[in-house]
Parts: sequence; structure tokens; C-alpha cells
Amino acid sequence: MGRPSALCKLGAKRVRAVRCRGGNMKYRGLRVDAGNFAWGSENCTKKVRLLDVVYNATSNELVRTKTLTKNTIVQIDAQPFKQWYLKKYGVDLAKKGKKGAGKKDEAEEVVEKKSRHVIFKLKAREAKNKMDPAVEEQFQSGRLLASVASRPGQSGRCDGYVLEGEELTFYKRKLEKKKKQ
Repeated sequence: MGRPSALCKLGAKRVRAVRCRGGNMKYRGLRVDAGNFAWGSENCTKKVRLLDVVYNATSNELVRTKTLTKNTIVQIDAQPFKQWYLKKYGVDLAKKGKKGAGKKDEAEEVVEKKSRHVIFKLKAREAKNKMDPAVEEQFQSGRLLASVASRPGQSGRCDGYVLEGEELTFYKRKLEKKKKQ
């Protein structure tokens, strides 16, 4: 309807209700700091903090001002997904791949007792599970790259999905090219 754009930014949540045609409401997101993000390959969705805006195909100005639009690439906190993965598979993604982790794992296993059934279930899940090395590398840093799927300025929410596979390699290449310039 000819209103100015919302230009939703990264920051403490601030949403305004706007009356639209037919008495319907839009929730104008002025600032957003968290959202629901889905991890597609693991079929898991968690509410996570948005840490930074890293790429926007439209303009670098939107990255500099930390403006959230649909399809913006953002960095999100990996902690909720790490905790879920630890509970489901019994594998701590923060320690996976580090050499000094073996001694610490033994000490933790003594503290947390698990039934024989649970131990076998976790081993079976871990045997079937294969994680993308690029995603695993991101878990070690504690930040995941994700794409915003909702329209934050229209809905007042910032929801999306974690990048994986070819899409992740594409955006990583774009970010490396941007750093070189």
C-alpha cells in the first residue's frame, strides 16, 4: 500500500502492528534478535539467536547496516543444535575432531549414567549418521550459516534454515571472494 519499507535490523526485538486492507494485521518487524531455524538433514528446528548478517545478494549496504530481508545469509548460534545432537546421538560436536578430547569423554561418561538400552540406541544412531564435514567445521566454531526464509519486515519474525551441501559451499565461496576484495 505505498508505505515506507520496514528495513528490519538486527537488535533487541521491536515489532509494531499495522492495520491493512480488510482489517487484517501485519506485524512490522523493526528489530529482531532471534528466530526459528530448521536443520533440514536432521529434521530439527530450534529457536536460536541471530549473531550477524554476513551476505545479501541485493546489496552490500544491507550487510553493513545489518538489515534483515528474505534470503539474507546470517550467522546463528550453534549451541541449541549442539545440545540437541548430544542428546540424540550422544556425540558432542564441540569436541568432535579434537585430539585431547578422549580423556575428558571418559571422565564425563562416569558422571552421566545411561542404561544399556540407551547406550546401544545411541551407538546404532551414530553408526547410521553421516554429517557434512563443512557443517561439522562450523559447529566447532560455534556459529552456523543460515538463510532467512521469512520476510521479517512483514511478519515480525525471522525464521529460516541452516545452510548445507551445495548451497553452503556456494555461499562460503561468495564470502571468501568478498573478503579478498
